[in-house]
Amino acid sequence: MKPPPRPKHHKALARSQVGDFLIRLAAYDGEPETRIGINLALLMAPRTTELRASLWTEIENLESDKEDGLWRVPVERMKMSQPHLVPLARQTRALLLELKKLTGKSRYLFPSDTAEGFMSNNTMLFALYRLGFHGRTTTHGFRRLFSTEANEHGWNEDWVERQLAHDERNRSRAAYNAAQYLPQRREMMQWWADHLDGLRDAEVARRASQLAAE
Repeated sequence: MKPPPRPKHHKALARSQVGDFLIRLAAYDGEPETRIGINLALLMAPRTTELRASLWTEIENLESDKEDGLWRVPVERMKMSQPHLVPLARQTRALLLELKKLTGKSRYLFPSDTAEGFMSNNTMLFALYRLGFHGRTTTHGFRRLFSTEANEHGWNEDWVERQLAHDERNRSRAAYNAAQYLPQRREMMQWWADHLDGLRDAEVARRASQLAAE
């Protein structure tokens, strides 16, 4: 019998690299849609295929004052047996509003001249190469980064797994978890967005201190 294949682990940024990455990403000189897409992949931790094919009709309450923004990914694009609900942090909503000014007249968030009609699989990956992160991370690696950071900071494992849209293999637990922990994950994803901002700001401060010392 052949041994089972080893799981493929996508390279992820270390916490110490996140601030530098975000500074470089903010200065990205390519298409703004690509920069926003990479930011959204980091903030929401979706699978890249889910994000690339996303439709504006799937985004709910984007301009609501109640901070109840939501991305409802339909079941046909999910590996799960139900639609996936993704709460939108304030930073995520701001990026989506920026993107809507660019592509809001299109069906897709990331329209393209490809046969599929939306951003190709390599667009964000090649942008990461241009940013100097070839072999250091992928957009799928952002999911691993989020999982590591959220678990190490004590967030409930079930909430993290639901955010990553990992299907529940235990049927009884799957039925119990049908609500998708949305209020809890909304709080967790706002923490995640704030955490990323904090890592970026810490790197900015470190560089300023270093320059002052020179």
